[in-house]
Amino acid sequence: MSWNDAVEFCRRLSKLPEEKAAGHVYRLPTEAEWEYACRAGTTTEYSFGDFESQLGEYAWFNGNSDETTHPVGQKKANPWGLYEMHGNVWEWCQDWHSADYYGSSPPADPQGPTRGSSRVLRGGSWCCPRDVRSANRGRVGPDSRGSNVGFRVVGLLD
Repeated sequence: MSWNDAVEFCRRLSKLPEEKAAGHVYRLPTEAEWEYACRAGTTTEYSFGDFESQLGEYAWFNGNSDETTHPVGQKKANPWGLYEMHGNVWEWCQDWHSADYYGSSPPADPQGPTRGSSRVLRGGSWCCPRDVRSANRGRVGPDSRGSNVGFRVVGLLD
């Protein structure tokens, strides 16, 4: 699934008659929104704490995945009830990638650059070694596809 495919999915979902009638609009999360949801009110390496030894309870990574994507919901949820925010598949974000996203003191809801060559991926995947921390980020071109890349949608009221 490319970034372009994910954006097109959100566009089509938003245009469904029942979604339009309900005033729902869908899009990819910004990078800041994605990390906020992943952390679920925590400030630790992972949404469940700093203990990598618990990672297998919450994430699919190269140590437990059998090198394949798994259906969401087989691992424990984060404190806000969101599943597999760590690992399983990299997840597309709305933002263009910026090397200085965090900076020395980032704003509360940082916005990505208005253009670039790579889009942000968050969360790590089943092929990653244990580096699936809440702050883990990647980048690839918006046309790139991979068996370890997916997305979540953000639903808004119009």
